[in-house]
Amino acid sequence: MMLMRTDPFRDFDRLTQRLFNDTARPATMPMDAYRENDTFVVSFDLPGVRAESIDLEVERNVLTVKAERPGLSTSQERETVVTERPYGSFSRQLFLGETLDTDHITADYADGVLTLRIPVAEQAKPRKISISETGDRPRRINA
Repeated sequence: MMLMRTDPFRDFDRLTQRLFNDTARPATMPMDAYRENDTFVVSFDLPGVRAESIDLEVERNVLTVKAERPGLSTSQERETVVTERPYGSFSRQLFLGETLDTDHITADYADGVLTLRIPVAEQAKPRKISISETGDRPRRINA
């Protein structure tokens, strides 16, 4: 697998948020990931997030996505009835395989969806190896 998702405490964090109505912990960013020819495409749902509040960073083969959604303004005249939409700071890390070209990642943000395109590295792409035949000698195939 070239793209690995690790968050062993995600379910525990969700349970804690439900039990204690705790929205101080970072919420998750739902994502889809798929391969399209020689490119991995990863899309994150970030509704209500301004593009300038999104931060992308790659260190070694770890991609970190950070974003911030502002909360509701507090007012003496407003009585909150239901608050289900998470706000605050969000963070998500993806471990990218060695076969991905992290130097050429592109990012687009439209309609609340951040889409990253990560090309497969040239050395990881399948290639043909030609075989030459030399007279009566046995053939040796080197890959």
